[in-house]
Amino acid sequence: MTNKLFRATLLGATMLMGMGTAPAFAQDTAGDAAQDTEQEGGSNVIVVTATRRATSIQDVPINISAIGDEQLARQRIDDVRDIADFTPGLTISDTGPGSTGAIVLRGLNASDTSANGASFDDALGLYLGEVPLYYDFKLLDIARVEVLLGPQGTLYGLGTLAGAIRNIPNRPNLESFEGEVHGRFYAKQHSSKLGYQADGVINIPIIKDHLAFRSSTGYFYDPGFIDYTLLLQRPGVSLPQPNGPNFISAAGYAANLRRENDVNFEKTISTRNQLLYQASEDFKLNITYAFQRTKTDGRQSNSDFVFGTGRYESAARFLEPVNRRAHLISAEINANIGNIADLVATTAHTDVKNEQTGDNTDLLLDLDYGYESFPAFSSFNESTNRRKQFNQEVRFVSRHGGPFNWVLGAFYNRRTLQNDYRERLPGHPFVAFGTLPNPLELEYVSFNRSRVTERAIFGEGTFRITPEWQVTAGARYFGYRSEVAGRAVLPLLGEPLSPYDLPSAGGVAKKSGWVWKFNSSYNITDDIMVYATYSKGYRLGGPNTVAPCVLPLNPNQQNVCALPNEQQFGPDTTKNLELGIRTELFDNMLTFNFNVYQIKWNGIQVASATVNGVVGITVNGGTGKSEGFETSFQLRPLPRFTIQGNFSYLDARLTQDVPGIIAVNSPAGIYPSRPIQLDALSGDRLPGSARTSGALGATYTAPFMDGNIVADWTATYRGNVVTRLGWDRAFGDKLPGFTTHRASVFYETDRYSFGVWANNIFDKYAVNAVSNDRSRVGLNDGVRLRYLRNSVINPMTLGLEARFRF
Repeated sequence: MTNKLFRATLLGATMLMGMGTAPAFAQDTAGDAAQDTEQEGGSNVIVVTATRRATSIQDVPINISAIGDEQLARQRIDDVRDIADFTPGLTISDTGPGSTGAIVLRGLNASDTSANGASFDDALGLYLGEVPLYYDFKLLDIARVEVLLGPQGTLYGLGTLAGAIRNIPNRPNLESFEGEVHGRFYAKQHSSKLGYQADGVINIPIIKDHLAFRSSTGYFYDPGFIDYTLLLQRPGVSLPQPNGPNFISAAGYAANLRRENDVNFEKTISTRNQLLYQASEDFKLNITYAFQRTKTDGRQSNSDFVFGTGRYESAARFLEPVNRRAHLISAEINANIGNIADLVATTAHTDVKNEQTGDNTDLLLDLDYGYESFPAFSSFNESTNRRKQFNQEVRFVSRHGGPFNWVLGAFYNRRTLQNDYRERLPGHPFVAFGTLPNPLELEYVSFNRSRVTERAIFGEGTFRITPEWQVTAGARYFGYRSEVAGRAVLPLLGEPLSPYDLPSAGGVAKKSGWVWKFNSSYNITDDIMVYATYSKGYRLGGPNTVAPCVLPLNPNQQNVCALPNEQQFGPDTTKNLELGIRTELFDNMLTFNFNVYQIKWNGIQVASATVNGVVGITVNGGTGKSEGFETSFQLRPLPRFTIQGNFSYLDARLTQDVPGIIAVNSPAGIYPSRPIQLDALSGDRLPGSARTSGALGATYTAPFMDGNIVADWTATYRGNVVTRLGWDRAFGDKLPGFTTHRASVFYETDRYSFGVWANNIFDKYAVNAVSNDRSRVGLNDGVRLRYLRNSVINPMTLGLEARFRF
């Protein structure tokens, strides 16, 4: 089936099925059928739509956690990076505003950690409403966040290997005008400025019961706390280490270097705008436009104390600004088809662009090409990464009643990536070797262009054998095609300044397959449910963002490129078995959930490096296993006092040796050296996820005047994390676990609230991720490398906050 035919089929179904008429929806995507909480037995119960039907979270027979709007506000959860503290089985390393961050569900990650985070990951589905998009849109005007652990490819358009995170926005209100303004001011330890946030929501019913507009917009300024203390005054002229590799004198510093403080600041503007048209209770059209832009000047990491830099100082020679933005536009139709099925049809286009600059000096020192012989040697890179995505999903959800219900859908997704990259050598005499004028002092320039197109059909059927017992089976058929092209040039060796001036190289890969799911649950009583799930998950393969090699290679010059077998990587799959219990005991005084799981992972996608140039790529290798348990509880010993907590344990490891996949330098920390590939071994712990994690908190509410005083305290714990496969023999790190505390006291009424709060109350210092390994530190011809980077958590923060609703 061609792209045009498949897209026309989905779009035609969207338009045709939107004409059906009948009573209200059994399933609504966010607002109407699934408000954040409802009263049940005298307690607040979150209603979720994870199974494509509005259901109390305690009645959902899969592993799901949800955070409602009240907790999002009280815990100051601004984006996805804050979710892990309240979700068992989830590890997120907050690496600062320069990226979305690295998200690992149930240990399914085999690549090295990164102090720079990640801006894309297809091991999980990250949704804003019905649109899959790996981007940290601010959680403004959000009804709830749902986290589903385990594959979701039989219920969702985007197939997932590990799970999905759904940010469910509030929808426009057709009946009444409403709004909200919110402000926050705070001071951060180790920062010289105050931070603030200002946001607001407005809802306008343009035509009552038929047309409404809702907008949420906010500006976020975080002052930052990382100082860049060793910046070059005049790159190419100033000496990065004026007094040698061990110390810097006051005079040497004054003549060559400078500092800038708090460079990891965040300046973000975020807006989401929705127009809802309702012809009747049976047909709704919701159009959404969202935009977000974030700017910062540096990384949230230190340089492992090189040249005496401290915990909150970087030894980078250049500022490292990041400018990233995202546009999203979507149209969503909800319709009822003759009282037989509900239709949800979504068409969306997203456009994400990242522009960033980084200190490139240590990369070239590590490659050991001789650049360090110039005393003022330094280098920086500039990259522009633009990812566009167009997707369409049509989903039918039965509403005919009876013991059998079903979900059936089709999905089309086209994802394109354009990556332009260049490395510059300011003032270096090597630049003069080229035969062409090189005013930008370019050393290496590349582009990479790729497109991945996926088509899938998916569905589930559920049969209720008795009122207490149900069984569910689901399946998904998918196929994808991946295309990649690109080129690299070395202007300092006389090649053209632009890779676009030469023919590109590339290739095509494609794959298809099936995934499936079986689930059953049984209600022992109205308050106790047990469930079991056996499912298969998958992740698409795709292109590596490295310029392909143009063969044959010239053995007498530097080559930085991907060989044909390095240009693409294949899909990986999981088989997941989970057993769980959900309970509500003692007249809903205690809610307790517990599950155990085992995941077998095959064809693991793991980071490696190219043969030519040692550039990072993804390859497939080996098998792994993750097994553990997750538990959560909520206890109400008194009507106004609540204690809640969660805990998870996971053991994620390789179960098969993988030859030659871990890149290190040999000899370690000594130059000249050469890159070698170590074997990953069965039993190696998978990196990037905490073996144990948990949270414990308490909330007390006391009536006062026309409202309530609400006091909240929460402690969160993240256990130790290893930074790479074979960390103990491959020069990696085992990062210690840490505990942080947060608290708040607010006065709340129906119209307004104000209060004080604190995060990381005891100013805990902790490292949550590391870039590069310890075989790449040391001296190269007397030049000290600063390659190792440690991403650090936010220090103590104290603030004031107010919210007013009208």
